[in-house]
Amino acid sequence: MTGADQTIIFLDFEFSMPDGRGPKGFYPEIIEVGLVAVRNGEKEQFSSYVKPKKFKRLSRRCKSFLNISQEQVDSGISVHSLVKKLAELNHDGFCKVVTWGNMDMKVLRQNCEKAGLIFPFTGEFVDLSMEYKRFFGDRNQTGLWKAVQEYGKDGTGKHHKALDDAMTTYHIYQLVEKDKRYLNKSEPTTIGDRVDFSALRQFLVQ
Repeated sequence: MTGADQTIIFLDFEFSMPDGRGPKGFYPEIIEVGLVAVRNGEKEQFSSYVKPKKFKRLSRRCKSFLNISQEQVDSGISVHSLVKKLAELNHDGFCKVVTWGNMDMKVLRQNCEKAGLIFPFTGEFVDLSMEYKRFFGDRNQTGLWKAVQEYGKDGTGKHHKALDDAMTTYHIYQLVEKDKRYLNKSEPTTIGDRVDFSALRQFLVQ
């Protein structure tokens, strides 16, 4: 495959969270997915709520923070269906998964282990927040929407809405890549840069 055939997946999850310490053995489960998959210039979007497998009742804190209801999550797809969808986008490992921060991949891996599922991705992973930090020399890791605002742009839709955050990640990726190409672009040399005219002038003076 050529580089043009590679699928780049901009992915964001929202997770369940407990009230206080939560029930015994609590771990965050994916309750919403949003992604933008780009391949050969074609863009595919996918968004869905996801039913938690272990801790099925959402906490008050979770519902308030994410502005999400129990009914919405109950109507979502299973984690098995989610992993199957992601595996279909893997394209035999020839994909790049871009997230803002490293929690999305950590929680996905943990959710797969808890559900006895094979982790769906085998390609390249990019934590865009770290690339952004290195590129701009920031000491601290920047939040997603603060990063896009530093570019003089607005985030897409609502923060902590999975598809909106995935789309905002996609937009920042495009901006950073554009800046990288600009900084790496060297001005073409002129004939004056390649030829030493001083010797020619001395010859003409003689």
